Formats: sequence, C-alpha cells, structure tokens
Amino acid sequence: MISVANAVVPGQRLGHVQEYSAGPGTYSHQDFLYASVVGIKKIIEAQGELPTLTVQRENSQSAMPEIDAIVTCKVVRVNPRFAAVNIMVVGETPCKDDFQGIIRVQDVRATEKDKVKIYNSFRPGDIVRAQVISLGDARSYYLSTASNELGVIFGTSVAGGSLVPISWQEMQCTKTKAIELRKCAKPM
Repeated sequence: MISVANAVVPGQRLGHVQEYSAGPGTYSHQDFLYASVVGIKKIIEAQGELPTLTVQRENSQSAMPEIDAIVTCKVVRVNPRFAAVNIMVVGETPCKDDFQGIIRVQDVRATEKDKVKIYNSFRPGDIVRAQVISLGDARSYYLSTASNELGVIFGTSVAGGSLVPISWQEMQCTKTKAIELRKCAKPM
C-alpha cells in the first residue's frame, strides 16, 4: 500500500538544495527541489554526502531522457528551423512513453552552423542517434547531433531502398545507387 503523504505531482516542492541533492524525477529551481514526474518521493541516504531525493513512478521501467544522455529517435517532421523527433530509446533502454524532441538547425553540427539546411541533414522516417542538450520547453527535449558519432544511423531513400553512409554528409541508396544528403553518424 502506498502512503498518500509520499505521493507527489510535477511542480510540487520537495525540499531545499542545502538539505538534499537532486536525483531522478526531480529538478532544482531557486534553491528548492521540485518533482518533475508523478510518483512516490524517496530519500536515499549516503554517508558523507547529502541525502538524494528522488521521485519514482509506480511500477515503471521506462527510461527518461536526461541531459547528456545518448538517445535514438525517429524524425517525424522537418521544417527550415528544426527537425521534430520521437525519442524511442535512451541509452540502451527502450521508452514506454513517447518523448518529443527537437534538433534545431544550430545543433546539427559543430562547424559551419550557418550553412546547415535541415532538409539536407534529416528527412521524415530517418532514425537518428542524438544527445540530449537541454530539457527544453514543456513539449520537447532539445537534442544535438554535433558530434561525429551522432546523426542519421538508418534512412530510407526516395525510391524506398535502404541508405548506406558513404561520407559524413552523404548516403547512397542500395536500390538505385542515388546519393542523398544526410548528417551521418560515424559507425560505432
């Protein structure tokens, strides 16, 4: 049986940052810790350190994207300013819940950011490896593909064939041998 006193909702103040350190399911804002998910408040004691305050979802094994986490996502929409994605895997753990993400034009690559065109980097249906750079706004995580290991890992050509990377910005259709532009991930 769950104690109602320990159940918390997003935005609920949990404690002061001088008394606890933030754990999964929490965030700090103006010297206070708040819940970021619906769940049960737990305090994990550590010797020589502040106790860690966490919020655990009940019976949940789903991965949650965190800053600097490597995620695998699917491109759903592309416009000149960003590519909208659905996050499917965080690290090696599949997500039960849908998480939305955005790869902004300035986060596609580390150099020559002003020359980046989103449509030459991603297309709807592409599978992309990216890094979470910010928790973003209320709707989406902000993602980056600026590292060599990040970018498109699987894509389908206009003709319907699989795409194989041939350089860091080009992929070739296995059916027609046509070359399409993408921001490719370095094979791992």
